[in-house]
Amino acid sequence: MKRGWPKASHFYDRHGKRRWRYRSKGFSAQLGTEYASDEFIRRYEAAEQRSPQGAGASRTRPGSMSALIASWYRSPEFLGLAESTKTTYRRTVEPLRLTHGTKRVSHLQRKHIKQMMAEKAETPTAANFLLRMVRQLLDHAIEIELRIDNPARGIKGYRVSSQGFHTWTEAEIAVFFDYHRRGSTAHTAMTLMLYTGAARGDAVLLGKGNLSNGRIRYRRKKNARKRKDTVVDIPIHPDLAAVLERLPAENFTFLQTQQGKSRSSNGLGNMMREWCDEAGLPECSSHGLRKACARRMAEAGATANQIAAVTGHDTLKEVERYTRAAGRAGMADDALALIPEQSEREQGVVNHPTKMWSTLGKGLKRNDKK
Repeated sequence: MKRGWPKASHFYDRHGKRRWRYRSKGFSAQLGTEYASDEFIRRYEAAEQRSPQGAGASRTRPGSMSALIASWYRSPEFLGLAESTKTTYRRTVEPLRLTHGTKRVSHLQRKHIKQMMAEKAETPTAANFLLRMVRQLLDHAIEIELRIDNPARGIKGYRVSSQGFHTWTEAEIAVFFDYHRRGSTAHTAMTLMLYTGAARGDAVLLGKGNLSNGRIRYRRKKNARKRKDTVVDIPIHPDLAAVLERLPAENFTFLQTQQGKSRSSNGLGNMMREWCDEAGLPECSSHGLRKACARRMAEAGATANQIAAVTGHDTLKEVERYTRAAGRAGMADDALALIPEQSEREQGVVNHPTKMWSTLGKGLKRNDKK
């Protein structure tokens, strides 16, 4: 599949740091150091508009997919999203614009959308997400009167058997801690997310300003963008307290860089990928730690509401999805242990099935004699 940013290329500056730039027929512009970040995407789109021979002109043709996408990016629905969500949406929409940007929105039919999905059939989750984006784009097309219908609304997504991000097991957690010892940034990041259940975007913002009276209190970044007042207020676990006590007092955030700057969400995700690979844990990721925290609480007997109070989830459905990997065997043992033995149940039980059948049998014998 074509990249969403085909005119971006990387180079190394005199300090050996990798940087990205936009290049197109003699025109170039700096895109920053973090590929596909929000800043990268903003700079790329600006370069497209400034480039004398870029795609800016063609993308503004009235009625085209490019014009629709540009309008959607300016809509209140898109602008109200969290920055991380915007980035995720763009990663799917930009390749769509690259391939179909010059085509007219009014010509888009159900069969075209199904063909787009078929091209991603080997990755059904990605195909379903593409369908979701096309639905939103065509809803916006109706809003701005480019269409009167949305053919994507009648299309079913592919069946997905995946359970999403892998949930860390206790064995994998032990391997990570054995490889990345206390005092390393990897160990601190792991402990912070594992004992708070904080999402990556929230974890990078946590610092001593969030601590008070043995508790961590913060407002979820994702829900703040949706104008939802979701505040997480949890006690500091002793294992986490032991790690935080070792951090320099002058640190503004717990996971700041060596230069004293706050670490970005994508930056933490990339570093966790490297740390997991170094420890020989290719299936593990930062998002899986959030699920591992929920799993641990579920296995300890916490209710869905209690888990949601820690993770900051709005719905119990989301909590259920996060705790599917809870130790089912252990919970099954606990559940069956609640059922008393046969001898215990028979004692003092009125109308026990055995007694009822015995009584019923005697009645039947009397009736037979008659």
